[in-house]
Amino acid sequence: MAKRLAIKDTVKEQRLFANRAIVLAIIMLFLFVSLLVRFASLQVLDYQTYQTRSEKNRIQIQSISPPRGLIADTRGELLAGNITVYNLAIITERVDSLNSVLDKLITLVGITQTDIEAFRKRINKKRRPYDPVPLRFRLSEKEIAILATNRYQLKGVEITTDLVRFYPYGPLFAHSVGSVRRISEVDLAKLDQTKYSATKYVGKIGIEKVYEDSLHGRMGIQRVETDAHGRVRQVLDRQPAIFGSNLNLYLDVSLQATAVRALNKKKGAVVAIDTLTGGILVMVSKPSYDPNFFITGISTQDFEEIASSTDAPLFNRAINGQYAPGSTFKPIVGLAGIASKLVTWEETVEDRGEFKLPNQDRLYRDWSWTPDNSGGQGVVDLRRAIYRSSNVYFYTMANRIEVDALRTFAKQFGLGQNLTVDIPEATSGVMPSPAWKERTKKLPWFPGDTVNMGIGQGDILVTPLQMALVASIFANRGVLVRPKMVKSESATEVIWSETVVDGLAKEDWERMVSAMEDVVHLGNQGFRGNGTAWAYIGQDINYRMAGKSGTAQVVEIKQGEEYSEAELEESKKNHAWFIAFAPVQRPKIAIAVLVENGGGGSSVAGPVARKVIDSYLAVN
Repeated sequence: MAKRLAIKDTVKEQRLFANRAIVLAIIMLFLFVSLLVRFASLQVLDYQTYQTRSEKNRIQIQSISPPRGLIADTRGELLAGNITVYNLAIITERVDSLNSVLDKLITLVGITQTDIEAFRKRINKKRRPYDPVPLRFRLSEKEIAILATNRYQLKGVEITTDLVRFYPYGPLFAHSVGSVRRISEVDLAKLDQTKYSATKYVGKIGIEKVYEDSLHGRMGIQRVETDAHGRVRQVLDRQPAIFGSNLNLYLDVSLQATAVRALNKKKGAVVAIDTLTGGILVMVSKPSYDPNFFITGISTQDFEEIASSTDAPLFNRAINGQYAPGSTFKPIVGLAGIASKLVTWEETVEDRGEFKLPNQDRLYRDWSWTPDNSGGQGVVDLRRAIYRSSNVYFYTMANRIEVDALRTFAKQFGLGQNLTVDIPEATSGVMPSPAWKERTKKLPWFPGDTVNMGIGQGDILVTPLQMALVASIFANRGVLVRPKMVKSESATEVIWSETVVDGLAKEDWERMVSAMEDVVHLGNQGFRGNGTAWAYIGQDINYRMAGKSGTAQVVEIKQGEEYSEAELEESKKNHAWFIAFAPVQRPKIAIAVLVENGGGGSSVAGPVARKVIDSYLAVN
C-alpha cells in the first residue's frame, strides 16, 4: 500500500514561531532593562564612587623633596650646601634584557660589580612602576658624554638629576658640622613617612642630625596625569616644597683651619669657646675624613678601610674622646681645697719630688722625676704649685679632701656630665667616686685613688670639649655659660642658662687666674722657677694669657719601675694637654688642646693653643 504524504501544518508552525519570538523578545527586553538599570546605577547612583576610582587611575599625587637648609660659619662662609648631581639610572620596565644593558654599561662607563649588586637591591625595594632605579651616582662630564653618544643602544637607560648635600671644606668640619647619609631601612622605621616620602637623605651625625627638623624643610606635592603604564604625561598642579631653615654657627673657617695646621700631623683635638656667649669657635678632631664620600653611598671596601684604620678618623675626639686630664685638673683641686676651708693660699708644702701616704711604702712621684733625679719643686704654696705644676702639693691637698666633696665640686665645672645646649652626642666623661668604683669595678675605694685624682689621673676621664668649658669658667671667674654650636635666629630656638660655681670669693678666682697667668708669663726665675709654659709660648707674646699644661699617662708606671718616654711605643706615650684663655682681664676666647701621645703639654699642646688664640685676637 502506498505511503501517505504528511501535509505541512502552517498554522502550527506560525504559532510556534510566534511563541519563540515572544520569548526571545521578553529575554531581550529583560536584558535591555537590566542594562538600563545598570547604566543608571553607574551614571547616577554610583557616579561619585567610580569617578573617584577613575581619577585615581589617571591622576597621581607625587611628593616633592624640599631643598635642605644651608649651614654657614660665623662670617657666612658656606659649610654645608646643596649641589645638583647627575646619576645613571635604569627604568627596568622599558628594558628588554637587563643583563644585556648592564654588560653594555660595564663596557662604556666602567660600572662595577658593587654598583650592580647595590642596583639589584634597589630594584627589589617597594617603588612605583616606571620609576628610574639608580645604578651609579655622580657621573663625570666624560661619562655623561659617552652615555649621550650611545643613547640609541641603551633603551631604558636615563641620566637623572638629584639635589644632594655638599661640604665644600671636606674633612675640615666633618666632626663638627656632621653629615647626611642615605635613608636606610632602620631610618624609615623611625621617620615620619608623610615628611620623608620624597627624601633620600637624613642627618646622621653632628649639627645635621641635631637640627634635622629645621634643616629638612617642608615637603611639596604635585598632581600628575599618568597613562595606563604609570608614565607621567603632564603636571596638573603643583605646591612647591619649602626650603629648610638656614643655620649660622659660631664656628670660624679661618680659625678652624689654623687649629688643623697647628696640630700638623699629630692626632688630637682642639675646642675653642667664645667666653661671653658659649659659642663654639673651633671644634677639630684629627685625623678626619671627607663626609662627601658617604652621602650617595660608599663602597664596603672603602668604608672598611676607613673604619678599620688605627688612626680612627671616624671617631670624634673632641666630644667623645675620654682622657685623663692630668695637671689641667689641678686648678679645680686647688679651688676645691679653698672652698672647703681645708687649704689656704699661704700654706706651703715642701716638694722633694716624692709623696707617701701614712703607713704606706708606695711613692707618688713628681712629673719632673727621672731615674737619676727625684725632681721636686721646693717649697710651694698654691700659687707656685699651679705655675710649677707641683704633683706633691696636690697629692697632699687631695689627701685632705673627701673624694665625694671633690667630685661634687668638680661637677660644677661640667665634668662628669654633658652641659652643652645642642651637642647631645657629647660624652659625659667620668668623675669617679667610691660608689661608682664599687658599681663598675666591684672594688673598694683606696686612699691612693684620691691621691691620683688630685693630679688628674686614676679613673677620672674628660673630653676636650669639657676642658674647654673648664677654661671658659676660669675666664669668667666662676660663671658657667653652656657651650653651643648654633646662633641662627632662623633655626629652632634654644635656651641656655648661666650658673656660678659656689663657695668661692672673687679674690679666690683672681688669685687662681693670676697663678695660671704665671704659667705662661713668669720667666727668668732660674731652673724650676719659671712657669711651665713660659719657655714654649710666653716669651714673645703681646697680650696676657692664662693657661695650664697637663700630661696624662697612658700606661701605668709600676712602683720602682724606671722608663724613658723616648723609648716607649708611640701609642703608649703620654697625652699632652693645654687649656688657656685670653686676654686675662677681658677674656674673649677659651681653648683646650689635646695631642694624643704627644708627650709634654707645655711644649706640644701649648704652641697649638697659642697659634689659635693669636689668630683669633688678631681680628677680634
